[in-house]
Amino acid sequence: MAAAALAAALALGACRESGADKPFEISGRLFEFNYRLGIATYVVTLNPLRPMGEGQVAEVDFENPAGGPPLLVTQKIWPKMRHITLTSPPLSCVVKDKPYAVAIRIKDKDGTVLQKLDTTLVSSQDQSDLPDAPLVTGSRYELNPALAGHPDGRLPNARKPACPKAG
Repeated sequence: MAAAALAAALALGACRESGADKPFEISGRLFEFNYRLGIATYVVTLNPLRPMGEGQVAEVDFENPAGGPPLLVTQKIWPKMRHITLTSPPLSCVVKDKPYAVAIRIKDKDGTVLQKLDTTLVSSQDQSDLPDAPLVTGSRYELNPALAGHPDGRLPNARKPACPKAG
């Protein structure tokens, strides 16, 4: 009798912890600094906690480090995927140690919100660490001729974005 009660309690606990009420969990988040291309992006990874339905999408509002409205990305969710990777467009003005907000909405094929996930990302680097121009160009990753004589990727007259003051 005690064994049956213990088995029932374990089964109920397993159901409760399975995430059956939520479709996804955030499994990873980071800033990606691509030095070859001279760009920074947000990357957030979601793991499905239950089978996904056809027609689901993820809508993501990435805080814009340069100021202004959030950067909106809408991405289709493929039901057979093991995880979903959400990537922002290229960013400017990323500041080290500053938290940036990311809001994710999972919607079904009819547009009904199934889940909302909010998180923050903090960069361990400033975007000023990136080169002023891509170090390589083309599909063969050839050296960028605009950087001739500037192997560090720093151009003397490079235009810098007008970034908000860090605070």
